Amino acid sequence: MPDYRLMKRPTLPVNTPLVDCSPPEVRSQRRRLRACHECDWISALPPLASGEKASCPRCAHVLVKRHRYPAQRSMALAVSALIALLVAISFPFVSFSVSGVGNRIELAQTATTLIAFHQPIVGIIVIMTIAVLPAVYLLSVIWLQFGLLSGKPLSFSRDIARSLAHLTPWMMADVFIIGALVSLIKIAGMADITLGVSFWGFCVFAILLLMTTQSIDADWMWFSLEGEPLAPEGTQTGATAASQHLTGCPTCGLINALAPGQKSRCVRCHEKLHPRLPHSLQRTWALLGAATIMYIPANVYPIMTTTSLGHSGSSTIIGGVVELMQMGSWPVAAVIFIASVIVPVGKLLALSWLCIAVQRSDRPNTISRTKLYRVTEFIGRWSMVDVFVVAILVALIRAGALMSITPGPAALAFGSVVVLTMLAAMTFDPRLIWDAPKPSSTASTHSHPGSH
Repeated sequence: MPDYRLMKRPTLPVNTPLVDCSPPEVRSQRRRLRACHECDWISALPPLASGEKASCPRCAHVLVKRHRYPAQRSMALAVSALIALLVAISFPFVSFSVSGVGNRIELAQTATTLIAFHQPIVGIIVIMTIAVLPAVYLLSVIWLQFGLLSGKPLSFSRDIARSLAHLTPWMMADVFIIGALVSLIKIAGMADITLGVSFWGFCVFAILLLMTTQSIDADWMWFSLEGEPLAPEGTQTGATAASQHLTGCPTCGLINALAPGQKSRCVRCHEKLHPRLPHSLQRTWALLGAATIMYIPANVYPIMTTTSLGHSGSSTIIGGVVELMQMGSWPVAAVIFIASVIVPVGKLLALSWLCIAVQRSDRPNTISRTKLYRVTEFIGRWSMVDVFVVAILVALIRAGALMSITPGPAALAFGSVVVLTMLAAMTFDPRLIWDAPKPSSTASTHSHPGSH
């Protein structure tokens, strides 16, 4: 068995095309093949013009989406987003005043205040998801695209390109904006609110960050960085990769041959390869079990404690929704209820059902199950709204006995639920939905020899 810790990464002939002069399709000697990440079906990519996309004919998963001027577009958006982030962290975010007493906070205080209240894990999660990871992502995009525009990829470009897809799910600037709006609506009737330059800068940053992630043409980027080795000889379309002892790289998309009983890595991006994610169902069940356990204290214990005119009162997640309804803020109450109750519970139930469904003997409704998985994977991060609401209110409402808010133990528990359910969705392999269930020992014993 080869030792990949000592093995040098394969050296490929780099055939970096001139930026935007020709798409990867017209520079290949043979059809470019892809194995769908969701159903494992092998298809041939057609030539794509700017704005076009190629989808899997079996499950409709988007395999490749071509962009116009991919390097220039991504770099311009990344630079703009980084400037907006610098503005967001350099000026006041929001301020409030009540009865002549007020407070003004900056963006970073939403995390540092939590740390001061002995909630370091929640504080670290907040600052990492809204600022640190997005900044790393944007700098990585600038580094990569600058090298491609200059005609010579910079050092560590392959490692950086491989990390982009792993960072994307954990960037939650857009979710933080929703949390900020919910927070401001909750206290708008009790105090005067003033939005600072940082607030508007962060709104622009969240939009530009989303546009940057959408502008990444991963297929073109990997072709420009490392060229594209042809699929293994004899690869057939219209069949699964696993049936041919092949697999598609989850990072760069290249089809690789799997050596039985040996660890494999992609010859282009050096990502670890597996015919199916190892112990996918066991890991998903374990994470779902942990999330279910953490969801109990997340709802039983208070998520924050409010002090007003010397009187303190604690509120749970459901209690906060009821208070918003009593105040007449039905839309905000609906947002919190959906994000904090329906989404996490629905995600737990949906993933549990998918884990059970892939082990059933029949295979109907594979398309609907795949769509359910996509929805489940997409919505999980939006449950962080409640955690961000707590972070903003705790940092902002600091007026002593007149009015103040402190975080409760449920904040950490609920944040754990969000992270665990996101990891559960990542460890679930959607290709299992399409795999034929393994026959039981009884069925194998009584099957006719000619039936195989």
